[in-house]
Amino acid sequence: LQKRMGEAVAQVARKVNDTVENKTDSLDLANCKLMTFPVGIYKAMRSVTEGIHRISLANNELKSITGRFVTTFSQLTELNLAGNYLHRLPEEITSLLHLRAINLSRNRFRHFPEPLATVPTLETIDLEENEIAEVPTDKLASMASLRSLNLRANPVGPEVRLLVRPLVPFDLLLSPEEPIPK
Repeated sequence: LQKRMGEAVAQVARKVNDTVENKTDSLDLANCKLMTFPVGIYKAMRSVTEGIHRISLANNELKSITGRFVTTFSQLTELNLAGNYLHRLPEEITSLLHLRAINLSRNRFRHFPEPLATVPTLETIDLEENEIAEVPTDKLASMASLRSLNLRANPVGPEVRLLVRPLVPFDLLLSPEEPIPK
């Protein structure tokens, strides 16, 4: 177990170093078995955080994302958190003034993450395969930049299915309705 953990830590360190040394605009920490975002990364990336526009933390074991993570990577345009155990987002997500796409598919959201409704630049929200039953339709309708909201494989109520253009100016992706068992 310790050997595997050591390899995971080394893998994360390599990916962070690559990003810092090559001054790339993305950090890919997908599939690293992370349970939390490693605090050491903040120090290691201090010089380049402003230049990071894309982060993938997909397919880890994250239960939460901290406000510090969001405020540190304030220039994000894309955030991929698919395949974790998240059920809420920090309020600080509203400070991501450049965020265009967020992938929260395959998580544990029971409610639509409302802080997202105030992110002015958000174009794509992927919430496929969560446990969302209700959606704040009024808030979503006021999101000027929103182009696509994926709610496939969620137990959304029938009122959400009534949201079609021109009521909402974005593409709403839902699973086909299950026929009611007789």
